[in-house]
Amino acid sequence: MSSLNFIKRLLDGVEVEWKSLGEVATITIGEFVHKNHQDPLAKYPVYNGGTSPTGYYDKYNNTGNKIIISARGANAGFVNRLSKPYWAGNSCYSIGIKEAAELNWAFVFYFLKNSENKLIGHQQKGGIPAVSKKQIEEFQIPIPPLNLQAIIVRILDNIVELTAELTAELTARKKQYAFYRDQLLTFEEGEVEWKTLGEVGIFSRGNGLQKSDFVESGIGCIHYGQIYTYYGIFAYQTKSFVSPALAPKLRKARKTDLIIVTTSENIEDVCKPLAWLGEDEICVSGETYIFKHKQNPKYLAYYLETPMFFDFKKRSHTGTKVIRVHGDKLAEFKIPLLSLEEQARIVEILDKFYALANSTTEGLPREIELRQRQYEYYRNVLLNFPKSEVEA
Repeated sequence: MSSLNFIKRLLDGVEVEWKSLGEVATITIGEFVHKNHQDPLAKYPVYNGGTSPTGYYDKYNNTGNKIIISARGANAGFVNRLSKPYWAGNSCYSIGIKEAAELNWAFVFYFLKNSENKLIGHQQKGGIPAVSKKQIEEFQIPIPPLNLQAIIVRILDNIVELTAELTAELTARKKQYAFYRDQLLTFEEGEVEWKTLGEVGIFSRGNGLQKSDFVESGIGCIHYGQIYTYYGIFAYQTKSFVSPALAPKLRKARKTDLIIVTTSENIEDVCKPLAWLGEDEICVSGETYIFKHKQNPKYLAYYLETPMFFDFKKRSHTGTKVIRVHGDKLAEFKIPLLSLEEQARIVEILDKFYALANSTTEGLPREIELRQRQYEYYRNVLLNFPKSEVEA
């Protein structure tokens, strides 16, 4: 029997009762705990309803087996579940089921997670987006028979668990890639020749572009913000375009040029390099430098991902909210120069490790993406109960 036929038979003729979340669950808002009282070595995570803990504390105010929903901020309406004790902050709703004999808390989590976009869409607009306690209390949920709730939870838990195992394996592979990258690109004193980037090539800054300059098709362009969304450390095609009429006025990057976006909101992402290996020529916007050189572009990109360059960024950046590393500083950074043949050998090894950890078309990243789609598909199918007269 196919999975869909099984689900169809499972849900066929099932009767559900719709109730407001406030009828079947306790809904509480957490308590603020100052950062000065938190400790990264403390036992209990502090949640404000977001995707991850905001810190750690030596006390807890919830025992676990709770659903949390972000009360305010950009993530207002985001749904998560916690099985162990935690501290709920003052931007975190904690939801506990009143009668476990009638309602499976994990079933409620999956239903609310499936309705997350609706909750986020109910954000009260203003200075800070928010979802009120009343909105949470009035939110309608279906209550099918308890044994059906358990089956649905078991099916979805199995998919989530497999995805978590794949994600853990991917994390291990990324660590393996970083280990071999750093080993291959670490050299003893006197082992290789060292030169600054300014001695090896030339930096050219891109042109400023407005949102109105981008079109659906035209001349390929790489601009601030998209490099982290679409590319790893090398790319073969662009995702943004400018009009052919505007392109002649802009600075161009060609095949094998290195592209470095020098502005970001955090130190980890600022100056992430992109070895451009795609079309013959692309446009490059402001806050971006084109580095023209005669080295292997992937070799340079891999080296600029090492801890050595990260330490340099920490010493050389300016700004707090918006972090920048200027071109004159980049030109001072020293790199180990190897023969082009040796650069190519190192690149060939690292390409294999990089693909295992980062490829979106094969391997674990692709498998995880497919599993996530499968999870969302089955979650939607399993929780698509017929509505009552009250809109759920």
